[in-house]
Amino acid sequence: MIHEYQLRVLPETAANEQHLKAYIAGEKGLDMNHMAAVRIIRRSIDARQRTIYVNLSVRVYVDEMPAEEEFRRTLYHNVEGRPQVVVVGAGPGGLFAALRLIELGLRPIVVERGKDVRARKKDLAQISRTQGVDPESNYSFGEGGAGAYSDGKLYTRSKKRGNVDKILNVFCQHGASPSILVDAHPHIGTDKLPRVIEAMRNTILQCGGEVHFETRMDALLVEGDRVLGIETNTGKTFQGPVILATGHSARDVYRWLAAHGVEIEAKGIAVGVRLEHPAQLIDRIQYHSREGRGKYLPAAEYSFVTQVEGRGVYSFCMCPGGFVVPAASGPEQIVVNGMSPSNRGSRWSNSGMVVELHPEDLGNEELRMKNEELPGDDSAANSSSFTLHSSLKMMFFQEQLERLCWLQGNRKQTAPAQRMADFCNGRLSADLPESSYAPGLVASPLHFWMPGFIARRLAQGFRTFGRNARGFLTNEAVMIGVETRTSSPVRILRDKDTLQHVRLQGLFPCGEGAGYAGGIVSAGIDGERCAEAAAAYVQA
Repeated sequence: MIHEYQLRVLPETAANEQHLKAYIAGEKGLDMNHMAAVRIIRRSIDARQRTIYVNLSVRVYVDEMPAEEEFRRTLYHNVEGRPQVVVVGAGPGGLFAALRLIELGLRPIVVERGKDVRARKKDLAQISRTQGVDPESNYSFGEGGAGAYSDGKLYTRSKKRGNVDKILNVFCQHGASPSILVDAHPHIGTDKLPRVIEAMRNTILQCGGEVHFETRMDALLVEGDRVLGIETNTGKTFQGPVILATGHSARDVYRWLAAHGVEIEAKGIAVGVRLEHPAQLIDRIQYHSREGRGKYLPAAEYSFVTQVEGRGVYSFCMCPGGFVVPAASGPEQIVVNGMSPSNRGSRWSNSGMVVELHPEDLGNEELRMKNEELPGDDSAANSSSFTLHSSLKMMFFQEQLERLCWLQGNRKQTAPAQRMADFCNGRLSADLPESSYAPGLVASPLHFWMPGFIARRLAQGFRTFGRNARGFLTNEAVMIGVETRTSSPVRILRDKDTLQHVRLQGLFPCGEGAGYAGGIVSAGIDGERCAEAAAAYVQA
C-alpha cells in the first residue's frame, strides 16, 4: 500500500530517514516495521520564522518496495542515416535540442567553438595563473556553455511544469542526483555537472549524432531566404537546417547577423556587481540564529528585489557556499560570475547584484560613460563605426563597461572591488576582505567610475535590502566588478508559432543567446521546442 503525506518537520527530522519514519509512524498511526521505504517527492525550507521547518511531500510504501526508478527515462534510438540538423553550440540549449532531435528520429550535428568539458577545465585554471583568457575556451565558451562551470542551478520560474520535469529527468538519466527532482531550488553543483554533460554528449554520439569541438560557426549558408547550413573556421561546411544556440556571449555571431541584415533587436539586460559575504553571516541573517545553519541546514540562500527610480534592482544567481569566478570571454575584459560546488561548502556566499537596463535608457552620454577620460583608449565601442541606435547598442554598452573595469583592474584579471558600506557612503576602501576570487582584487572606487544611473540605484537598493535583512549592508561584504552577462543583449527575431527566424527559413534561434531563455532549465526547454520545430520543418 502507498500513502502520500504533506509534512512540516524540524530540520533534524528531515535529515535522517529513521527519524522521519518514526515521525510519520507517530503522526499517521503507521507501524514502522511495515514501512518498507519513504520517498521524498518535494522538499523546501521555510525560514520565515525563528523556528526553521522543512516542508516535505512524501510517499510511504507499506509492505511493498518502490517498483519504479526515482526518475523517468527517455528512449534514444539510433539515427544514423537519418536527415540531419545542425546545432550550433553545446550549451544546455544545444544539448537538449540535440537529444530531442534524436527522440524525433533526426540526426544532430553539434558544432562547438570551445573544447570538451574536461579540456576546458584546464583553460579555466590558467586564467588565475596567467591573468589571460583564451577567447575560445573560457567560462562562456566550451562544452556545457556558461552554466557548466557557473554553478549548475536548475531553478526556473517557468510555469510549464511538465517541461521542467522532463529536463530534470534527462539530467538524472545522465548522472545527476535524483534530489534535483525533489528540492524547491534544485542544484547539481559545478563539481558534478561536467560529468553529466559528458554523459549527454556520449548519448548523442552513441545514437549516431556528431559533436565537433573547436569548430566555430563563422557564417550561415544562405540561399535566397533559406538557410542551408553553416561555414566554420576549420574550412568545413555542414548542411541542414540550423538551430542557433550560441549562448549570450557570442558577440561575433551578433556582429555577423547585424552586418548581413539578419533581423535582430536590442534587448534589455541587467548589469552590476558580484556581492560576496562571509557564508556564516548570510546563514545567521537568513536563519535568524547566532549559530547560523547548524548541523542540518544547507548554506542559506537569499533573494532580494526592489524598485529604484523606475528600474528593478535585484539579486541574481545567488551562490551560497560558493566562489566568484573570472568569466571574461576575450581580451581587455573583466566579467565576474558565481558558482557553487555540490556541497556548497566554501566560506563565502555571493550573488549578482544588478540593475535593470532597457535599450531606451542608453543615451549618448551613458554609452560613452567616462571612457573619453582614459588615455590611450581605442576600443571598438568608441570608434567611428559605433552606431548609437543600432540593434547592438546594449552589447556595445556591455563591452565598454567590461573594458572600463579591466582598466580599473590594472589591465589584468585582478578585479576592482570595494567594501559594500564604503560604496554606499562614497568612500574608497582602505583595504579589502579576504575573497574567493582567485585572480585577486584591487581596491577601486566603484561608486565613482561606474555609470551613475547604475551606482546610484545599486546604493539605494543596498540600503533597502539592509533594512529588510539586518546585517546585510556591511563592510564585511565586498562588491566585485562587473556583472554584465546576465542575459543576451540582443533578441534574434523569430516567428512565435514556427520558431523560425522571421525571414530566414530553416534558421531556429534558440535559448539564452537568442534572447528566449534565462538559465539552464529554460534554455533546455527552448532547445527541445526548437528541435520539435526543426523536425516539423524537415518533415514538411
